[in-house]
Amino acid sequence: MSDKTYLSDIKEIRVDENSSLFDKTGMLYKEFPADYRQIRYFTLLIVQSAPLEIKEINLLEQQISEVIKNAVKHGNRCDINKKVRVWYTFDSSHAHLIVQDEGEGFKDMEKWNAFNRKRLEILSAQDFESLQDYVSFRTPKSDDNDGGNALFAALEYWSDGFVFNNARNTVAMLKTFPKKRPSLG
Repeated sequence: MSDKTYLSDIKEIRVDENSSLFDKTGMLYKEFPADYRQIRYFTLLIVQSAPLEIKEINLLEQQISEVIKNAVKHGNRCDINKKVRVWYTFDSSHAHLIVQDEGEGFKDMEKWNAFNRKRLEILSAQDFESLQDYVSFRTPKSDDNDGGNALFAALEYWSDGFVFNNARNTVAMLKTFPKKRPSLG
């Protein structure tokens, strides 16, 4: 595969307020205070609705935790007076979530997308010396634990969409799971 083909297939975070992923019809709903200490608990309250036959249940739980953590930390700045709202639905074929915070929105999305494109271009070229400059995405608001790595993983995991609303403070995501093959034994 040529670099040109590869680079044209790069997934990006996008803004599309009209995406069907924002349809909340039939979804369950939870609302939480932006309490960083309780992110794990909030994640478990949501993921307990997922069927056990989902093969990737641990990855799903990790992804949900990261999205909630971003809403609490980056969106609401850990202000427990602010809420994180989560709509979700799971079955053996899909996971669909919408997470909303009360923050100012992901203002650096275009910069993150450009950073990720360059990072993937460097990886494709196997330019490991240049890669050291693209290990983590940093902004002036980043702390020592920030790096944009959860977003790299999110684009891969949420294979059927990862999209923000126009205010960039709500993200909708969808993952479809492969159908299980019938047992031969």
